[in-house]
Amino acid sequence: MSRITQVEVFPVAVPFARRFVLGSGAVGSPGAAPDQAAAVVFVKLTTEDGVVGWGEQRALPSWSYETAETMAVVIRRHLAPILLELTPFDVELFHQRAAKRLSPAVSNGFPFARAAVDVAMHDAAGKLAGVPVHALLGGKVYDEIPLCSAIGVGDQEAVRDHAIQSSDYPAYKVKIGGDLDADTEAIRTVAEVAGGKPLWLDANQSYRPSALRQLLDRTTRDIHTIHCVEQPVPSTDTLAMQRLRELIDLPIAIDEGSFSAQDLARAIRLDAADLVVIKICKSGGLRNALKTAQTALSGGLEILASGLTDCGIAFAAALHVFSQLELALPAELNGPELLSDLYVEGLSITKAVATVPTAPGLGVQVDEERIRAESIDLLYR
Repeated sequence: MSRITQVEVFPVAVPFARRFVLGSGAVGSPGAAPDQAAAVVFVKLTTEDGVVGWGEQRALPSWSYETAETMAVVIRRHLAPILLELTPFDVELFHQRAAKRLSPAVSNGFPFARAAVDVAMHDAAGKLAGVPVHALLGGKVYDEIPLCSAIGVGDQEAVRDHAIQSSDYPAYKVKIGGDLDADTEAIRTVAEVAGGKPLWLDANQSYRPSALRQLLDRTTRDIHTIHCVEQPVPSTDTLAMQRLRELIDLPIAIDEGSFSAQDLARAIRLDAADLVVIKICKSGGLRNALKTAQTALSGGLEILASGLTDCGIAFAAALHVFSQLELALPAELNGPELLSDLYVEGLSITKAVATVPTAPGLGVQVDEERIRAESIDLLYR
């Protein structure tokens, strides 16, 4: 087996093509000054045979607690020593040792940092074995993944323009931010443009149960294409999710409130969700994401797929994972839609449908020269 001999970390402030705001805060916008806290952290693993694996995850502290600084420190100082004792195939052993070194507490411990490494290990393992990552996971069921457009919080003109520009997409995810009037208008605007396409509302923890009920009273009486509402209340308030299922008729999806399979098992036990949003980043890696999916299926929940504005490497990893899952709606993998460009070549996306890569590893070619050139220094140095 080819052992890992080098671990490199590159934080990069990735430029956005359009402004994107969640209920929990801004993610990015064109021409904005680089935000080190919200940088993307790229990881490069090299084996003794010279095989390279790439990983990537975005730091977004307004969404999760990890920053680019903490991710870089965790990978360089705590995860790299573990990796240098392993091969790219030792994924489960890596996570076991990482959990002992960095306690997962009540959920996942530093899942974004671990996910970046996990993706790189799978990329290298696939290349060493000469097979695509999905083959390492049991094989793909679907060759293509339809994508969902992500409409951020904003003024109505911007919302309408974005929805019109996304006419190729088979579904729309509408971000809502806790303002009843603005959110009502945003939902109505997208519904008008979307016609009969399904809408997926995402509050990113910005609502109280009573206020959400008011919002849905305003909209669902005459808009019948709203499929679900995602994470309306704070992630720590699982009981409020439970109460909401009694207050409203619309299915509720859990996202920030469920990082791991164990988190989801608790939510299922409390009858706190109808669907779960699966992200590789919060799961801590590919196989952990699939463990959450199996927990969902065992508990009778439907699955939604998402990412965190991935830059190509993590986007490809998501395609491999979601190619074997039945999704309730098109996947909200919005990197190609929201970023100026990606840091890879080899992806095929036609009319909002992504083809699952079939080349060894992740199946994409990484622009290492650009990543090195745009790498930024962080405060801890």
